[in-house]
Amino acid sequence: MPKVIDSPDQFTVIGENIHATRVVKRGGVRGHVFEDGKEAIKYKLYGERKFVHIPEHFTITQPYEQGTLKHFQIAMWMGANGDADQAASGKAYIKYEIDRQTRTGSHYLDLNVDESSYRLHEQKATMEWLVKFVESESTVPPSVDSSNPEIIEVGLAAYGGGQGRPMLNSIALERPEAIDMALKYNARAVVMASNEVGMPADANERLENVGRIVEMALSKGMEKADIFVDPLYFPIAVDSNYGKHAFEAIEGIRAEFGDDIHIAGGMSNVSFGIPKRRLINDVFLNLAIKAGVDSGIIDPMTTSAERSMNVDLDSGPAQLALDLLQGNDDFAMNYITAFRAGELD
Repeated sequence: MPKVIDSPDQFTVIGENIHATRVVKRGGVRGHVFEDGKEAIKYKLYGERKFVHIPEHFTITQPYEQGTLKHFQIAMWMGANGDADQAASGKAYIKYEIDRQTRTGSHYLDLNVDESSYRLHEQKATMEWLVKFVESESTVPPSVDSSNPEIIEVGLAAYGGGQGRPMLNSIALERPEAIDMALKYNARAVVMASNEVGMPADANERLENVGRIVEMALSKGMEKADIFVDPLYFPIAVDSNYGKHAFEAIEGIRAEFGDDIHIAGGMSNVSFGIPKRRLINDVFLNLAIKAGVDSGIIDPMTTSAERSMNVDLDSGPAQLALDLLQGNDDFAMNYITAFRAGELD
């Protein structure tokens, strides 16, 4: 029998939002246009409307020209590099997200600055600033996330340990040296199911890749309890078999490595491109927990282990989501038809 958590309190949440990749629509729900044409990111704090005014140089960037604002990229730059008013505004916005993430159950805050700049030295400086700022405001430790191990090491070195052991996101076969980094900084770690050249095609490839990298980590002295395996979840809209691949991989990892190891991953990836994403995410997490998942890289404000564990799988909408996630609805035709008919409300 796979490890099955019986309480949402046993589910470890790695809060995913404080990333320089995140976008909001200009002039949309989170964007604001003033009468003079200048723009801002808007949010509410204790019922009061707040604005993060967009610095002029961000209005000539590609995301801006494409109609979006990379709101954390902007807030990070302002906090680290802006004048006194800009720095205060950027810090307040990041603190707002820290508080939202921790209030709704995050055990770690995943921090990624990769798109804060195209220059490595600027990325490193931003990561150092961000980790130190988050530590000064947060009650939970950071999960230091990057595609570049040099940036990860800067983040881990900047963390003072005030909230407990950090997380390293991530270790993979393409960068096994990150195992030594995790041990050096006494960090727990997300371990990816990718290989040296790309993404796995099915559950068997995931299990092979995970087996190799986990055995490397264990042989170097990492404890199973410090490893959070990411089986890699892909959008069900792309291939109706992706759900089955995920569940088979989860069951296989749990069977191979037992109850001590953790199984996590970016849960919301599965619902990209599908309407009523919350329904898909809730049902997917319910099935994933039953298969052996005990952690997730999620936005706890939109994805809840408690809600997912209590979802009514017998309801019509949940049955349609189940069929889709279990590979019984090619091209999501039944699900999309039901959505258009208003049957998922």
